[in-house]
Amino acid sequence: MDKLYENIARQLTERIDQGLYLPGDRIPGVRKLSQQFNVSISTVVQAQRLLEDEGRIEARPRSGYYVRTQPWPVPAPPALSRPSKKPTPVTGQELVLRLVQTTNEADFVQLGAAVPHSSFLPARAIQRSLSSMARKYGNELSTYQFPPGNPELRRQIARRMVEAGCQTRPDDVIITSGCQEALTLCLQTVANPGDIIAIESPAFYGLLQAIEVLGMKALEIPTDPHTGISLAALSLALEKWPVKACALVPNFSNPLGCTLPDENKQALADLLAQSDIPLIEDDIYGDLGFTAGRPHAVSAFCNKQQVLYCSSFSKSLSPGLRIGWVIPGKYREQIEYRKYVTSLATPTLPQYAIADFLQQGGYDRYLRQVRRDYQRQVSLMTRAVGKYFPQETRVTQPQGGFVIWIELPKKVDSLLLCQQALAQRISIAPGPIFSATGKYRHFIRLNCAQPWDEALEKAMITLGRMVHELNTLRQGKRSVTL
Repeated sequence: MDKLYENIARQLTERIDQGLYLPGDRIPGVRKLSQQFNVSISTVVQAQRLLEDEGRIEARPRSGYYVRTQPWPVPAPPALSRPSKKPTPVTGQELVLRLVQTTNEADFVQLGAAVPHSSFLPARAIQRSLSSMARKYGNELSTYQFPPGNPELRRQIARRMVEAGCQTRPDDVIITSGCQEALTLCLQTVANPGDIIAIESPAFYGLLQAIEVLGMKALEIPTDPHTGISLAALSLALEKWPVKACALVPNFSNPLGCTLPDENKQALADLLAQSDIPLIEDDIYGDLGFTAGRPHAVSAFCNKQQVLYCSSFSKSLSPGLRIGWVIPGKYREQIEYRKYVTSLATPTLPQYAIADFLQQGGYDRYLRQVRRDYQRQVSLMTRAVGKYFPQETRVTQPQGGFVIWIELPKKVDSLLLCQQALAQRISIAPGPIFSATGKYRHFIRLNCAQPWDEALEKAMITLGRMVHELNTLRQGKRSVTL
């Protein structure tokens, strides 16, 4: 549930958007707002500070707060994607390794890999759980916890699945070393080299890498930045091609940030059931929505035996602990065996620590705060794009997660922009790594889970200047090879 000052800020924002307060207008003072909303003056002050941080109002000395006369513009979102209509092998994913390696370089502004800054993570609480479990279990931590993994952790995950609309037993859950391992195990189980996997477009590059390494083919389906994958296009693709599985991120997808409406989730479940095609559901961002109430998983709308549900705590709690899970339905025995063969076991202490953290109730308290933090960061980054990038730039408007997908002017080659940004110690994710065919040459994805400070604003100014410059280059000088 939102805090009181956030509700006040939201209502004031609605008044501004509705034109009740125009740019340059003075908003009522703290005492008047305190009376209007029947709240304390300190609550009003918190709401004003939040609106100031978001760029909606500005303070004037001894005069009060005013609606910004030149508010940061919010760019329009991109249109429906138009990927290739044919299955294709995945190529050109080598650049991804360079991008993720920059996360280990302290002097980089980390806007490339979707890794949250440590300031957003409950590091101290996790450290306490790690220390407590190390003392409690001692020598037991030096042994393997073979698949399916730690019983208490699986019980806690099963309890949390209720929030996603799913009735899950602890025995249904298999612990993995992150969501990437879960996705790879699922692909190996439901398909073979040369088989076709239907995916969103643009798609998470980790999924594309797994498809590439396993020798499969990706069939990219048009995707709307608001409502997700086009079910009409998917239906036509299933009629035309021998698709072996569908792999999607239905909630706050990466990179678009879109979420399938419930009616679309039901329609997707029905479509795949009719075609007898398994769904690999990646719900790693499901806990990170900006509004009250967690969105349901597609698994909540269908026969869960046909769904392989994957997630992890890497985006919400701790990337370094590498704790993920899969609920593989009828494929449970195959996944459990493949997990054993692939990595033997997931490290023992992190499993105990995450289970303890969940059991203590710390996760829900943390989520309430970090959801607000990420919403604020996405808002600030979006407005910075509107302020510093060319006017024709378009940006997605996610309702959860912490990434934004940016459509640059068509003259701008995002690979060249990436190259120039790396030289300035700024990492970004260029559009082609989100496509099996190298599409989206004038798109980039930015990670918003970085604290807004002077260094980040300078990086956004630098990126904006580079985009302006590339937009004016002659054709022969503005592209590089993937």
